[in-house]
Amino acid sequence: MDINFFRANKAFFQTIGAIFFVVLFYFFFFNAPADFPVGTIVKIEGGLSLRSTSLKLKEAHIIRSRLAFEAFVILFGREKHVIEADYYFENKLPVFEIARRISSGEHHIAPIAVTIPEGFNVTQIADAFASKLVNFNKNKFLLEAKSLEGYLFPDTYFFLATDSEKEVIKSMSDNFEKKIAPIRHFIVSTHKTEKQIIIMASIIEGEAKGDTDRKVISGILWKRISINMPLQVDVAPETYKTKGLPKSPIGNPGLESIKASIDPKSSPYLYYLHDKDGNIHYAKTFAEHLRNISKYLK
Repeated sequence: MDINFFRANKAFFQTIGAIFFVVLFYFFFFNAPADFPVGTIVKIEGGLSLRSTSLKLKEAHIIRSRLAFEAFVILFGREKHVIEADYYFENKLPVFEIARRISSGEHHIAPIAVTIPEGFNVTQIADAFASKLVNFNKNKFLLEAKSLEGYLFPDTYFFLATDSEKEVIKSMSDNFEKKIAPIRHFIVSTHKTEKQIIIMASIIEGEAKGDTDRKVISGILWKRISINMPLQVDVAPETYKTKGLPKSPIGNPGLESIKASIDPKSSPYLYYLHDKDGNIHYAKTFAEHLRNISKYLK
């Protein structure tokens, strides 16, 4: 046979061999494992080394080759700073894409918005989060948050679906501190403790029907305390039997109620009520208050 024929065939088989090697290399090192768990979430904890991270991904069948994963992470310059997060893998991905996402913290989990209205107590807060976060343990939250009643700031929060009660408590507590810090010197100027201010604010939150009557109600309630009169507020039934503030907040007040507690408005009134439409009616004496009850509530 012609020597050129052998040379041509040799080149052909070398090309085929090279292609086969590349395909085989890609399959065993770069391609996603056949049993890639589509739709799974893998948690990468803070402080994990690159080696530990690759082992976790290998054991979870997210990557075929630890070596390839580590090499790509190093190329992305994140070998010492693998980003902590819960990573959601909605589709099979090659190892370089896994490395890129973990190097950049691209977790693909959309944040969930949870709104906590002003005045919610810890039980109501627990119910709100339990329906939205799969890892939220209501019983653990209630146990840890019991002593934080009044100090979990009502707001709209954004959490990952995998966040737990620990993240919720930290975010709400941190937010309370963020909101209260700029006005703490005003609390000091009242010569009342922060706890007293927050307890009163929690009552105001339940008693007021809007921003217009918060400060007047605050003035009335602080006046009742100053003359040794029971608070007698419907949101805290125990105040009909005992004088002074309740022992702890009855809910978690918003900023406007806290400000109203700090800066009450002086008035000649000692009583108030809201009619069926939410309008407030004040009275200077108990007799006048009884007439308001007869006029607006019956």
